[in-house]
Amino acid sequence: MNVIVDLINDNKIQTTIDSNVIKNWVVTALKSIKVDGDMSICIKLVNTKEAAELNLKYRKKDTATNVLSFSSLMPNSLQSVLPTRHLGDVVICPEIVKSEAAKQCKSEVAHYAHLIIHGTLHLNGFEHKTENDAKNMEEKEIKIMEKLGFPNPYLVV
Repeated sequence: MNVIVDLINDNKIQTTIDSNVIKNWVVTALKSIKVDGDMSICIKLVNTKEAAELNLKYRKKDTATNVLSFSSLMPNSLQSVLPTRHLGDVVICPEIVKSEAAKQCKSEVAHYAHLIIHGTLHLNGFEHKTENDAKNMEEKEIKIMEKLGFPNPYLVV
């Protein structure tokens, strides 16, 4: 499996993560849900203003959010001629990540890992709209986090 991670930080937001670390998280998530092949994923870091604008536009929620996932809209005919299949984009708001990590007594790195895993699962069809879907997705996230050496992200101190 070859995974390319494009980390976009247009706002030069200070963060503790880099694309090699993210790549490991994404690859671990993909392997655990038995997805294989050559893929790419884009991780974009945004400020709270942009996170709020995107959340309002795409989810009709008038507030900033920690993570948003956008599956690739590239047609299969185009995907098949590219060297990698683009999974989509995960948008992260570091300001919210930092705030939530502090409130939840988690490390920022662990919270980033969880949100990127969460976004990666969304790009592969996982949802949490129903209670059963949420339980299934959370179980996957917990197992992936454990594989990476992180605690259960749903246990808040």
